[in-house]
Order: sequence, then C-alpha cells, then structure tokens
Amino acid sequence: MRNEKEYKRLRRHKRLRKKIVGTRKRPRLAVHRSLKNIHAQFIDDISGQTICTVSTADKKVKEKVRYGGNKKAAEILGEAAAGIAKSKGIEKVVFDKGGYVYHGRIKAFADAARKGGLSF
Repeated sequence: MRNEKEYKRLRRHKRLRKKIVGTRKRPRLAVHRSLKNIHAQFIDDISGQTICTVSTADKKVKEKVRYGGNKKAAEILGEAAAGIAKSKGIEKVVFDKGGYVYHGRIKAFADAARKGGLSF
C-alpha cells in the first residue's frame, strides 16, 4: 500500500488534471519525480498520445550527470526536454507538475525548460 504522502500527491494530481488538457499545438508537459530519476513527457490528451519523452535515465542525459535525483540533474533534463520539444516544433506547453510542490527539483526543471525556449 502507498504511503500517505504519495496518496496525497495523487489526490492533488487528480485535482490538477481536471483543469489542464494538452493539445497537439500545446501539449501537456508532465513531470514525474522519483528518488533516483526524473521523467518528463509531452502528451497530447485529445488523441491520447505521448509525443516525446525524456528522462535522467536516458543515455544522452546520463552522460552529463552522475546521479539523476538532484537539482543539477533536473536542470540538465529541463534543457534536454526543451531541445527535444524544439526539434518536434513545440514551443508552448501546459506544465503538469504531477501533484508535487513547485520547489526544488520541479522548480529547477521548469526554470531550465523555460531557459531552453519553452513557454508556460
């Protein structure tokens, strides 16, 4: 059974998902944070498809960072996510922080993605 903290995060995420929807032109940038890695997906909710995905567990990102669960890794991942999105023609996204507090790794990821050229 999940612990209470994770249960509360899932409730917050469920509440957030009622309000935001990603489209093909402006996909949802969903972030998931684990202890060892951070994962990000660009999702078109209308067609139900994931456009692209990036993670600190990917080989290209893993070359740049030793450990995927810290703020430095989040910043590198944010820049990588922005680069991948630019290559797919995505400039505007809807940010889905996944029920996490906008602080620490989530904030570092978002700031780096904005710095890389994404707007949200």
